[in-house]
Amino acid sequence: MEEIWLPDEIQSIVQDKPCEKNNIGMSDSQVFMYDDMVLKIQAASEETENEVCVCRWLKDRIPVPRIEAYCVADKKAYSLMSRIYGKMACDETYMENPVRLLDIVTKALQMLWNVDIADCPCDNSLSVKLAMARYNVENGLVDLDNVEPETFGENGFASPAELLRWLEDNRPEEDLVFSHGDFCLPNLFADGDRVTGFIDLGKMGVADRWQDIALCYRSLKHNFEGKYNGGKVYGGYYPEMLFERLGVKPDWEKLKYYILLDELF
Repeated sequence: MEEIWLPDEIQSIVQDKPCEKNNIGMSDSQVFMYDDMVLKIQAASEETENEVCVCRWLKDRIPVPRIEAYCVADKKAYSLMSRIYGKMACDETYMENPVRLLDIVTKALQMLWNVDIADCPCDNSLSVKLAMARYNVENGLVDLDNVEPETFGENGFASPAELLRWLEDNRPEEDLVFSHGDFCLPNLFADGDRVTGFIDLGKMGVADRWQDIALCYRSLKHNFEGKYNGGKVYGGYYPEMLFERLGVKPDWEKLKYYILLDELF
């Protein structure tokens, strides 16, 4: 492991265990993989607190990491969690078999939505998300290098502030469920045809089910069209496949809304 300072609470658990740095993903966190644990280091935020809260609340409900230790030092959050086993849903094994992948994705979404939200402590409904989006816009935290090419510019919005105003003025009616909040293929793990777990849970909580459907739709499209995986394009997939497997009618307005909302995070 590279030389890095760790709080005593974390160091006492990991000690001198071997690990590897993991560079998969698009967040600004540092991730270190141990044999049976994962250490994530990132800027402390509401999301890091939410991840700890939701992991503890979800115990024995659905497969998520177990929190071994969590502490904040010098504005950084150190999260030591149990390791989820299996392959990422974007693994070659699944990308080459779209029907199998969509079956796993569908199982995972239904698993999330079947969680009873009556006593869920984590609220990520639109009122909360839009307030967070406003904070990001007003504090210059929107990453304009990591947005869809059509979102801003000549045929899009003039600025994040204009997009925020549109989102606030066009709030859809919500169909609240337990949502992952960032349902993309690298955040879902499977072993064979069995869902083994979810990771990156900072946005988990009560939200519209189309929050998950929209980001899943985008993730599938990007992965099959070659935006990731070294540019490799995979065949056998068409966009409507997700709706067919879920048995839902496409709500293109909500799909557009939640993809645009995610641009501010």
